[in-house]
Amino acid sequence: MVLVSRSVGGLRQLLESYPEQMVWVAGDVTVADDLQTLARRAAVLGPVDYLVPNAGIAELGDSLDTSCFDRQWAVNGAGALNTLAALRAELAKPACVVFVGTFLTRSTFPGLAAYIASKAALVAHARTLAVEFASLDVRINTVSPGPTATAIWGTLGLADEQLEAVADAVTKRLLPGHFLESAAVANVILFQLSQGARGVYGQDWVVDNGYTLN
Repeated sequence: MVLVSRSVGGLRQLLESYPEQMVWVAGDVTVADDLQTLARRAAVLGPVDYLVPNAGIAELGDSLDTSCFDRQWAVNGAGALNTLAALRAELAKPACVVFVGTFLTRSTFPGLAAYIASKAALVAHARTLAVEFASLDVRINTVSPGPTATAIWGTLGLADEQLEAVADAVTKRLLPGHFLESAAVANVILFQLSQGARGVYGQDWVVDNGYTLN
């Protein structure tokens, strides 16, 4: 497994636990040279069976500020698509690609219009790419997580009391009454990559603890 990120961060424990199974490549999905470095590393290691481009950022901003969209699209959308483009020649046959969307494409959240739009555009790309890549024996789908207990919430720039208020409001809409664990999303992604989902093409599966039902 090849892991790509700008810094090793929280991946260190995984790398230490599975030194023979995991390889870390320093890289930024918005930097073309970094993606080419990744492609060269993949060529050495062998065909890419599974690809999950999941780099993402979320930024609160004015919904009419297109520069806010540009910044988030560069990572959330173009970053994911350019990762696939860089690795296209290294994909195995068969291979599976899962993009990461967001539950908010089915809802709204004031201040996050640019973030939502960047993910919605990625989902639209994925549907057409699924058709284009099917003849290459490559399945492409999207998994869209709901409110998940990850560090991205802390990057929104909200004060602690504001963040707590948002978390409380969101939790009230979740059917089990709590945020998702990352593993709940990862398990769905793993299923999408598996033979169990071999008949699934171009779909966007929402994993949101029921948020969009309320």
